[in-house]
Amino acid sequence: MRQLLVALCGVALVGGVAAGVARLLPAGEDPAMARVYVARSLVTLKNGNWSAARRNAQQAIASDPDWGLAHAVLARAFLALGDGVGAEAELDRARAAGFDANRAHQLYAHAWLLQGDPARAIAEAGKTPARYGAYAMRVAARALAAQGQVADAQDALRQVLAVDPRNSFAWGDLARVRFSAGDVRAAGDAAARAVAIDPANLEAQTLRGELVRSQYGLVAALPWFEAVLQRDAFYHPALIEYAATLGDAGRYADMLDATRRALAARPGSAQAYYLQAVMAARAGRNELARGLLARTAGQIDGLPGALLLGGTLDYAAGGYEQAIGKWRELVGRQPMNVTARRLLGAALLRSGDARGALDVLRPVALRADADSYTLTLVARAFERTGERDWAARFLDRAAMPQAGGSTPFGAEDSLPVLQSVAAASPGDPVAALGYVRGLVDKGDRTGAVSAAKSLAARMPGAPAAWAALGDTLAAGGRFAEAAGAYRRAADLRFDEAIMLRLVDASDRAGDRAGAANTLALYLSQNPQSIAALRLSAHWMIAAGQWSEAIERLEGLRARIGDRDATLLAELAAAYGGDGDDAVAVRYARAANDLAPMNPGTADAYGWALYGAGKPAAAAEILQKAVAIAPVPALRWHLAQAYADAGAKAAARAQIALAMADPRFGDRAAAKAVLAAL
Repeated sequence: MRQLLVALCGVALVGGVAAGVARLLPAGEDPAMARVYVARSLVTLKNGNWSAARRNAQQAIASDPDWGLAHAVLARAFLALGDGVGAEAELDRARAAGFDANRAHQLYAHAWLLQGDPARAIAEAGKTPARYGAYAMRVAARALAAQGQVADAQDALRQVLAVDPRNSFAWGDLARVRFSAGDVRAAGDAAARAVAIDPANLEAQTLRGELVRSQYGLVAALPWFEAVLQRDAFYHPALIEYAATLGDAGRYADMLDATRRALAARPGSAQAYYLQAVMAARAGRNELARGLLARTAGQIDGLPGALLLGGTLDYAAGGYEQAIGKWRELVGRQPMNVTARRLLGAALLRSGDARGALDVLRPVALRADADSYTLTLVARAFERTGERDWAARFLDRAAMPQAGGSTPFGAEDSLPVLQSVAAASPGDPVAALGYVRGLVDKGDRTGAVSAAKSLAARMPGAPAAWAALGDTLAAGGRFAEAAGAYRRAADLRFDEAIMLRLVDASDRAGDRAGAANTLALYLSQNPQSIAALRLSAHWMIAAGQWSEAIERLEGLRARIGDRDATLLAELAAAYGGDGDDAVAVRYARAANDLAPMNPGTADAYGWALYGAGKPAAAAEILQKAVAIAPVPALRWHLAQAYADAGAKAAARAQIALAMADPRFGDRAAAKAVLAAL
C-alpha cells in the first residue's frame, strides 16, 4: 500500500512534464504511465479483480520494461490467479531489473508451490524476513498439507491467526486444508470467516462454492461461483469449477462457454481442455475427445478423472494395453473405486489375462450387492482358466436379483494390524475407518458400532465418519438409527453414495415419506444423476404413475443405450401399466434376450405377454422365472397366468405357496382369485 500511495502522488507530480519526457523515450515507453498502471494493479488486486490486476501490471511493464517493481506486481497478480510458472518468470525479471531479492522469497515459495514442488517452497519460505513472515508461513502450511502433514499445516495456520485473527487468506488456507482432510464442517466455518473478513478473497469465495456443492448439490453451488465471476469474469479457478458444475447439472452449452472463457483467461488451460474432452465423450464424439485430451500436453495425466477418461477412450479405440495402464494406476490410487475395477477387469480379460482380471474383480464380486456385469466378467474369467464349476456359480449369481445390501470394501490387513495403525494415528480418519471395516469383516458388529461412534464423536465434521457409523448400524439391521447417521453425513456431504444409503435406510425403517423427500431433494440439485433417476422411476411405477415413469425411463434410455436389461424391463412395466401392451412386449422381449437367465427380465416378459392377452405364452415364460427365483411375487404372477389359461389347479398351488410366505403382500387379491377358481 505504501508503494501505491507513492505511485499515486508521483502521478500528480510528474503529470505536467510527462508529455515532454515521452518525446525522449522509445516508442511505447512512459514511466509516468507505468506508475499509474501499477497503482491501478494494486487497487484491482485488493478489490478482487485479479485478472484486471494482471492486465494493469502488464501495461505498466509495457510503459516501463525496466522497472523491477512493475514485474514484481505482475508476479503477485499471477500468484493470485494460480499461475506459478508466470509468477516465477516475472520474479526473475524483477530481480534482473533491480528489485530487492530479499523481498521475493515468499513470492518464489508461493510460485514453486503452485508448480507442485512443496519441498522447495518450504525451503524458500524459510528464508523470508520477518516483515513477510505471515505470508511465508501460509505458503509453508499449504506445502506441508500437500506433503500429507495436515496436522502440522493446521498448527502453522493457527499461529498466523493467533497473531492476525483478521487474516482472510490464512482463514481461507485453513479452510482448504480442512476440506482436503475431510472435515467439511470446520472447513465451512473457516471459509465463511475468510469471506466475511474480505469478500474480495476470490480463493475463499470459490472454496465456498465447492463446499456448497459438496453439502447441498450442484444447483445450489452455481450462484456462489457466479458471484466470484461477477468480481473477476476471468478468474480461472472459479471458471473451471463453474464449468464442471454446469456439466454435471446437464447445462452443456453454458459449460462450453465457461471453458472457452477459461481458455481466454489462461491459454492452453489443461483443465479447460479436459472438461471439453469430457463433454465430447458424453456426446459420443470420441475422436474429438481424444484430440482435446491430447491438448492437455500431459499436465493432468495423473488426475483420477483424466485416467478414467483416457482409459475409456483408449479402450474404445482398441488400445487395450494403454487402457489397462491408465486404469491400473487409477485402481492403485483409489482401490475402492468400483467403476475403475470393473473397467480394468474387463480390459484385462479382453487382453487375455484372466487371472489378472480375477484379482482385480475379486473385492467387488465377493460383495453381496455385486452387479450382474461384474459377476458375468468373473464367470468368463473362470471359464478362461478352465474352472467351469466356479464359472457356473458366478453365472448363477449374475442371473439372480441382488440379494444383499451395500457394504464397505473389506480390509486386507489383519485386525490387530488395523487396530495398531489406528492407535498410532488417532487423528487419521483413514486409519480409523480401516479398523471399523476390519471389525465388520470379523463379524464383530458391536465392536464396529462402538468404534464408529467413537470416530464420529472425535470427528463430527467428517461425513465419512457418520457414513461409517451408518454402515455398521445398517449391517446389524438397525435401519432407523442408520438413517439418522446417514442424515448427519448428508448434512455435510450430500453426494450420490450418501443419498442412496439414506434413502435405503429410511425406506427399510418404514419412513417412505422421508426417503422420497431425500430422493426429491437430491434430484432437484443433481438432475442428471442416473442412479437417482432410475430409483425415482422405479417408485413411479410402484405408485402407478405410468406416463411420468415412461418419460423418465425413456430419457435414461436415450443416455445409456439399449443394452441395460433392467431398464428395458422397467420400461415394459411402465408401458404395460399405461395400456400400451404392444410396446411393453417389445421392451420385455428385448430385456429377456439380453439376460435370459435373470428371473426379473423373465417375469417382465411373461407379465407383458399376460397383459397383452396371451396367458398361455405368459405362463410358459413365468414358469422359468419361478424356477430360477421362487419368490412370492413371481408365484403370484404365474398363478394369474395359470388362472386365465384355465390351469386352475396349478393356479391354486402357486397361490398357496405365495401366501405361505410372510413377505407376500397381495393377499386380498389372491384370496379373491382363489374364490373365483
